[in-house]
Amino acid sequence: MRAVQYRKVGAAPEVVEVPVPEPGPGQVLLKVTAAGLCHSDLAVMGWPEEVFPYHLPMTLGHEGVGTVAALGRGVTGLAEGDAVAVYGPWGCGQCRKCAEGKENYCLRAAELGIMPPGLGSPGALAEFMVVDSPRHLVPLNGLDPVQAAPLTDAGLTPYHAILKSLPKLGPGSTAVVIGVGGLGHLAVQLLRALTPARVIALDVSQEKLGLARTVGAHETLLSDAEASKRVRELTGGVGAEAVLDFVGAEATLSIAAAAVAVEGDVTIVGIGGGTLAVGFGGGLPFEVSACFPYWGSRAELIDVVELARQGLVSSHVETFSLEEAPMAYERLHAGEIKGRAVVLPHG
Repeated sequence: MRAVQYRKVGAAPEVVEVPVPEPGPGQVLLKVTAAGLCHSDLAVMGWPEEVFPYHLPMTLGHEGVGTVAALGRGVTGLAEGDAVAVYGPWGCGQCRKCAEGKENYCLRAAELGIMPPGLGSPGALAEFMVVDSPRHLVPLNGLDPVQAAPLTDAGLTPYHAILKSLPKLGPGSTAVVIGVGGLGHLAVQLLRALTPARVIALDVSQEKLGLARTVGAHETLLSDAEASKRVRELTGGVGAEAVLDFVGAEATLSIAAAAVAVEGDVTIVGIGGGTLAVGFGGGLPFEVSACFPYWGSRAELIDVVELARQGLVSSHVETFSLEEAPMAYERLHAGEIKGRAVVLPHG
C-alpha cells in the first residue's frame, strides 16, 4: 500500500510503498477514507535530530477516518464496513484519567511507550492503518468522512479548550480567537454554537479573517500591535472573558495578556513556542487563569461529531490525493491552506 512517511530528520516526507498491516488481537484494521494535515506535523518534522523522540520511518497523520476492513481476534461491537473516526490520543485504558475517558491525559502513556497515530505510531496518511483498540473508534453515523477527519483534532482540541471557559461566556461576554486556521475556524463555530458570547477573531491574513466572518465571527481584527487595544475598545475597556490562542507565539501571547479581562481565561492551544508570564507583576489582570490543554477526551469527540452531524460546525477543507500530500505540507507551511488540508488515500 502507499503511505506518506517521514523517513529522515530534516527531509521532506515521501510517498512510499509499505506492506498492508495486519490487526493483532484486540486491534482493528481501517481502510482510510480521509486524513487531515496539521501544523503539529510540521512542528515534529522541524525538530532537530538530537531531540527527535520517535523511531523513523514513521507514517504521518493523526487525524483519520475510515471504514473497518478487518477485525483482530477478540474484537466485538464492530463490523466490516462500519464508518468510524479515530480518537488519536491513545492511553493505557486503565489509569484514573483513562477511566474518565481522558486518554489525552493518560498517566502511564509515556511509561508504557504508547503513542498516538502519526505521532510515534503509524498514522492515517496511508491506504490502511491499524487502530490499537475499538474504544478508539467513534461511529460517523452518516457524517461525510472529508468533514469528519479534521474533527478528530482540529475540532476536538478547541472544543475541549472552550468547555473550560463556558461558565464565563454568558450573555454580554466576549471570546477572542487568535489564529483562524484549521483549529481556529472551527473554534469560532463552536463558540457560536455553544455560547451567546461575542466572538472576535484575529489573524495576520485577510483571507483567513474573511473565513472567520463566513463561519460566524462577529468582529475580525488584524493580529498586530494594535489588536489588544481594539479588543479593549470593542469591549468598553473590559477585555475578553476568554482568549484562545491557536498560535502560541510570543507576539500572540502578548496580545492575549493585554486583551483578557479580570477573572478571564487565557488558553494556549498553539505550539508556537511563546511563553506567558503569570503572577503578580507579570502583566495579567487579577485572577486570570492560564492553561495549555492537550487534545480532548473520547466523550468530547463523540460530542463534536454530533455537532457536525447537526450542521452546527463544518470543516472548511481543501482535498488532496496521497501523492499530493508532501506538496500540501509545503503549502500548509507557507500559510496557503485556508481551513484544513484533507488527504483522500483512495480518492
